[in-house]
Amino acid sequence: QVQLVESGGGLVQAGGSLRLSCAASESIIIFTMGWYRQAPGKQRELVATISMGGSANYADAVTGRFTISRDNVKNTVYLQMNSLKPEDTAVYYCKAEWRYNNYWGQGTQVTVSS
Repeated sequence: QVQLVESGGGLVQAGGSLRLSCAASESIIIFTMGWYRQAPGKQRELVATISMGGSANYADAVTGRFTISRDNVKNTVYLQMNSLKPEDTAVYYCKAEWRYNNYWGQGTQVTVSS
């Protein structure tokens, strides 16, 4: 079972940047990797995914501001977040998906102050 550990969250002012990391306990080469977020009182939502081949998809709300990337040598996925807005405040979760297997990290808090 893949263990995922997120890091890089914190408190930032609106307009600032953060880089989240998700380190996996084993090779992620076969997995589609994704970042999701959950704000208080809301459902968890997709932020971005990156396929095994490196193709990325983004939620409309973050397109042009966030960039997902992966390093299959380091077994790590990143989320570069720029031009952050207060509405980006949430717990951000990393997910590894392969066929019917889904693995989640414990999440990292991102808080954007206005």
